[in-house]
Amino acid sequence: MPRSFLILHGVNGSGMDHWQTHLAQRLRRRGEVVLYPELSSKEQPDCDVWIAELDQQLRSVPDLGELTVICHSLSCILWMHYAADPVPPVERLLLVAPPGPSILQEFRPTFFPIPIDEERLKASAREILLVCTNADPRCPEKAAVCYGAEFGLRTVILPDEAEHINIASGFGDWPEMSALCLAAEFPETLVSQLSAARPAVS
Repeated sequence: MPRSFLILHGVNGSGMDHWQTHLAQRLRRRGEVVLYPELSSKEQPDCDVWIAELDQQLRSVPDLGELTVICHSLSCILWMHYAADPVPPVERLLLVAPPGPSILQEFRPTFFPIPIDEERLKASAREILLVCTNADPRCPEKAAVCYGAEFGLRTVILPDEAEHINIASGFGDWPEMSALCLAAEFPETLVSQLSAARPAVS
């Protein structure tokens, strides 16, 4: 029985060499159902527009309780806004390299301020994992602190060299992320493997 995955990009999209694109390809080759939309005005996104598009994508999923959502960068903040109101929970949620509040306020003002509601965010997915670094130039506040600790999220911190966990820092094909998404849950053995080796752009 195929499972469902929704992959959400950040500003400018993810591109062909990005780990999200490799992930989508791997999942599709295995016969999984993959939604990987290109959100509107990705160079200058508007939060309300993205929320409407996210809602449209979710409405196309037959069973949200079997859905895994994988967000990178600004789409992590998108999900926080979406989950600020009570929403039907998805099965699993991955938040990878969310930008910090100061960056949002300066460059993405429609996404600022960020709704801080631990209870509602946690209610939006049965299982949530935050993946970040302490040297992300787009999160000077450190995501493990301003999101992980603030929301009480299970967090895995990659080495500093991973920075924003994107193409520029070498995150093309990322088989450890694929393995984690294909697992029935987020087991500690696979979570720890995310930072076991630095992926290289293929």
